[in-house]
Amino acid sequence: MENENKTKKEIDLKSLMNIVIVAALIVGASLYTARLSKNQKLWHPARLSPGQQKEISLQDWVELPVVWGDLGLQMTEAGVIDKEKFEALYASRGGLSEADKKLLYDADNGNLVINTENSGIALNMLWAFGLANKNPILSEGPMMDPQYGGAGNFASTGGWTLARGNAMSHYSMHSFVTLTGEQQSIVERVAKNIYRPCCDNSTYFPDCNHGMAMLGLLELMASQGVSESNMYKFALQFNALWFPDTYEAIKTFFASKNMDWNTADPKKILGAEYSSASGYQKMLSQMKPQEQKGGASCGA
Repeated sequence: MENENKTKKEIDLKSLMNIVIVAALIVGASLYTARLSKNQKLWHPARLSPGQQKEISLQDWVELPVVWGDLGLQMTEAGVIDKEKFEALYASRGGLSEADKKLLYDADNGNLVINTENSGIALNMLWAFGLANKNPILSEGPMMDPQYGGAGNFASTGGWTLARGNAMSHYSMHSFVTLTGEQQSIVERVAKNIYRPCCDNSTYFPDCNHGMAMLGLLELMASQGVSESNMYKFALQFNALWFPDTYEAIKTFFASKNMDWNTADPKKILGAEYSSASGYQKMLSQMKPQEQKGGASCGA
């Protein structure tokens, strides 16, 4: 009887843990509705001037020098993004704007712009793209390491609940963007040097939503000829929009050390020293209490 009770408790505990994990994965795809507004947009007619492009500064919007085109349409038609699920998710936040719908369902979109209002929906779209676009980083990289029990067990995969069918049926399965050998080499090199402050893995190991979205962003930029140095620059601007408090703290730290943020190397800022969870915490330990900002998470 004692053994039976022990077994029952173990089963109950496992069941409870499964419920918690499933709940966390469901939340993963829905957290980024917090900043939605009825007037949100993912594109903007303005273009960055050469002077602006040379600056590394925190700002409330950033435009990629690449065209979004029909990627949203391709993803909805392929089922990577389920139209009904996606619209239902945002219905409680005022619904998708006409600009958002255009990016999802039309074929003639211009350059992708992310701002403080739409950074959440942009994250979800890039997350879907990074998850589904066929790439060796997904099929041969750390995500496939047998020690993790399969690529479907991560927040970036199991947490994507807005697809038609199982998310893993779309994992690295669609050739939305095909890279040349040189472009792939650049993406892999850059991905290994870009971290996010919600965890300790580089983009080369995209086990959370931010990592998968950044991978998609790097693929998109490489496919349209963005230089390696500019990939770091734009990646930093995107990270600053996704983790504003974190990068304000890093900027404050730089100022305290008489380091010029606007002339600093984006690659260095995005590296493990500052942009990984552990690197960021180590940096905070060197700051005065009033200068510190809280850590980041893979949630909102």
